[in-house]
Amino acid sequence: QVQLVESGGGLVQAGGSLRLACAASGRTASSYSMGWFRQAPGKEREFLATITLMRGTTYYADSVKGRFTISRDNAKNTVYLQMNSLKPEDTAVYYCAALLSGAYSEPRSYGYWGQGTQVTVSS
Repeated sequence: QVQLVESGGGLVQAGGSLRLACAASGRTASSYSMGWFRQAPGKEREFLATITLMRGTTYYADSVKGRFTISRDNAKNTVYLQMNSLKPEDTAVYYCAALLSGAYSEPRSYGYWGQGTQVTVSS
């Protein structure tokens, strides 16, 4: 079993930055490629970024490419999402999850979801 806990959310002005962290614990916590998603009220969960386990290859949604950066520290079992040039439309609850199988951009490919952290971007 893997437990994921997100942190680092908060209120920021448009154009600002935040760094989210996803701390993993459990026997196999370091054994997965990891992804970040977000969900705004009334909208579906949206893929943001994935980082693979072995090579650290990264993939991004077009909506955040060039603004967000995913990284991981395997020694700390932690995955990060650096978010720059934030916009009001980035306001959402942000989640991390472990990629179990399937397409990396599909929420159904992931498990062990964290509880989420709220990000609010004011205009």
